[in-house]
Amino acid sequence: MERKHSGLGIASFVISIITGLMMFMLFVVAGVMETSTPGGMDENSMEAMLVGLFLFALLFLDLLAVGLGVAGLFQKERRKLFAVLGLVFAAATIVVALLLVLIGLMA
Repeated sequence: MERKHSGLGIASFVISIITGLMMFMLFVVAGVMETSTPGGMDENSMEAMLVGLFLFALLFLDLLAVGLGVAGLFQKERRKLFAVLGLVFAAATIVVALLLVLIGLMA
């Protein structure tokens, strides 16, 4: 009997891919806003607060993808491919986003 893919793993994979793409777009938008504003973006502006809010929301979605990926790994009689891919992509997105934030804070 052929095993089916884990539904939790597929959800983790889809969420991690979509969140990664949205995170990339968010950093592009923030970079454009920073370079197009003379003297840099005002940290207390509504735009900067929205970028920060979206960053936290996307990090939360990535943490959800990590949780779903881990849960997908523990499902018996299911394939683990999408659970592993979702877990790896979500973890990589979180690490890269935090590194970019740290680099931005040090600059």
